Amino acid sequence: MRPAILNPLFAEVTALKGVGPGLAKPLDRLGLARVVDVAFHLPTGFVDRLPRDELDAADAGRVIAITLTPVQYRMSGGPRSPARVQAVDARGNHVSLTYFGGSSGWVKKLLPLNEPRRVSGRLEQYGQELQIVHPDYAVPLDEAPEGSGREAIYPLSEGVTSKRLAALVAQAVERAPDLPEWIEPSVKAKAGWPDWRAALAGIHADPSDAGARARLAYDEVFANQLALLLVRGEARAKRGRALAGDGRLRGRLNLPYAPTGAQARTIAEIEGDMAQSRPMLRLLQGDVGSGKTLVALNALLIAVEAGAQGALLAPTEILARQHFETLSRQLAGIATVAILTGRDKGRVRESTLMGLASGEIDILIGTHAIFQQGVAYRDLGLAVVDEQHRFGVAQRMMLQAKAERPPHLLVMTATPIPRTLTLANYGEMDVSRLDEMPPGREPIETRVIAEDRLDEVVDGLARHLSGGGQAYWVCPLVEESEKSDLAAAEARAEALRGRFGDRVALVHGRMKGPDKDAEMARFASGRAGVLVATTVIEVGVDVLNATLIVIEHADRFGLAQLHQLRGRVGRGGGRSVCLLLRGSHLSETARARLALMRETNDGFRIAEEDLRLRGAGELLGTRQSGEQGFRLATPEMIGELLPQANADARLLVDRDGGLSGERGQAARTALYLFERDAAAGLLRSG
Repeated sequence: MRPAILNPLFAEVTALKGVGPGLAKPLDRLGLARVVDVAFHLPTGFVDRLPRDELDAADAGRVIAITLTPVQYRMSGGPRSPARVQAVDARGNHVSLTYFGGSSGWVKKLLPLNEPRRVSGRLEQYGQELQIVHPDYAVPLDEAPEGSGREAIYPLSEGVTSKRLAALVAQAVERAPDLPEWIEPSVKAKAGWPDWRAALAGIHADPSDAGARARLAYDEVFANQLALLLVRGEARAKRGRALAGDGRLRGRLNLPYAPTGAQARTIAEIEGDMAQSRPMLRLLQGDVGSGKTLVALNALLIAVEAGAQGALLAPTEILARQHFETLSRQLAGIATVAILTGRDKGRVRESTLMGLASGEIDILIGTHAIFQQGVAYRDLGLAVVDEQHRFGVAQRMMLQAKAERPPHLLVMTATPIPRTLTLANYGEMDVSRLDEMPPGREPIETRVIAEDRLDEVVDGLARHLSGGGQAYWVCPLVEESEKSDLAAAEARAEALRGRFGDRVALVHGRMKGPDKDAEMARFASGRAGVLVATTVIEVGVDVLNATLIVIEHADRFGLAQLHQLRGRVGRGGGRSVCLLLRGSHLSETARARLALMRETNDGFRIAEEDLRLRGAGELLGTRQSGEQGFRLATPEMIGELLPQANADARLLVDRDGGLSGERGQAARTALYLFERDAAAGLLRSG
């Protein structure tokens, strides 16, 4: 149960004065559905309002607050013409207050002649005349904001003004209670941080207050680390079951090459973990093409050799079906493999569920459908989660709840994660890294080409196809909307069909499953030479003959995503090429990204650089699904604060009695405040 002291913060946003259904909508677009969301909607900057008694041309370009008296209206022309009001300061100096697109009636009501008003806005010099265009406010003297000085600037949505949001933030902060201190006193004293509530009020009053900002970021990172430690502690305390394989099934595998040193090392680590009665919690990071599937296959066979079942969870249907085909082929006559996705209905689904419950099925592959209610295993011993960053801590725990005794858990990602973020997001896990490529994988040659040379690229594609090659053509994320992705992909496919006919296949996120499969099959079998796609091919599409990938608007993608997409080629040995098409106006960051892609194929180096270049962007390139991300701490701050927060959380668990002591009770409140309670279902018993 959430502590009652936090109830005022977790009320609906409509509990704030002045928020009705009309205002709730634009607030919702900003992600502000509750009072706590408003309180944690931190300012991105500030404006300094300079209080002035008289107008001075030297202040041009600065935001001032001054008392003015309107003396004349200059309304000219039609409704689109600006409305101007001549006003004077206490010494009779003139200024023009200019409004565009406002009705003259509204302006006259706002600024009645000969009635003083407190006015604030940016003072500008226009020829010989001083003017303020669209003053931020013009109010009667008794309604003027107290003082002036520094004012916060907030991220806004259509339908919410900065002033309105600031008033709501003030109410939200007012509702914030004084909370008991959860930071180790010596840490707080050394950093010179204020109390939690003072920090919250401080950052909204003065967004340049670095101490208040660092304190709030630290609280969030600390709650995250504590939750992960508690999850790990609980998982470690649970009795799982030791699964010792005897090698009889693995010995029958017919592999095209011997495992690399990194694969052999990782398989040995996993075998050691699974032989313990304590459930394994291991994160496997492998760069694109480093052979994670082989490691997963060995882990699943260890479980089957020991008489248990294995489950492999994939983030998309395309990837699930591809894993199913690969594993069915490799395990023919060795183990029984089945697939279950949201698309499987009726008898097929029933038959799979029965086979699972009876134990006939050794290994189940599927999307998140494999851990929904109604899916019962006879004896689930190992769960493997592919593309881990799509699944949050809460989903990892749901999956583990599928067995009477928690299964061993192996999670894999092809998105190399910077070390600090590994600790921030997977602090409860042991980590293995595949940092070696299997034989035959050559570095992919990467070139950056201006978009105005598109015709040359299409000619190059024609030569590639006539030589028997296949290619991917990735269309950009135009906006955060599937519709525009779809339009971009369909238009490009249409243009290429004009040249290459039905050798062009198209795959995008809004296609029906069977249609998508049919197009993928056309490409995989070689009947189609070009696959035009949105980023649905980012993970898991594996066509060995595809040795060319063209990425349009490459400057709009993050580094990690570009690296993932590039990894679709170069899988069958031989030379592969990645063409990054760029726009003509590049930001410095985009330029640095593309230069790095050209320079290196090392995903771990790319991940570290991505974090540095992206700054406060999303942590892993993909928003954590089903899980609260970081709202107050930027990636740079996480990197800086994480070692201390991790040590502080360990101190609480090891020395201060966990959640039962006095500081532990305060920390429990922090877990609920920062919504890390889902990650620690054990709080109820803590």
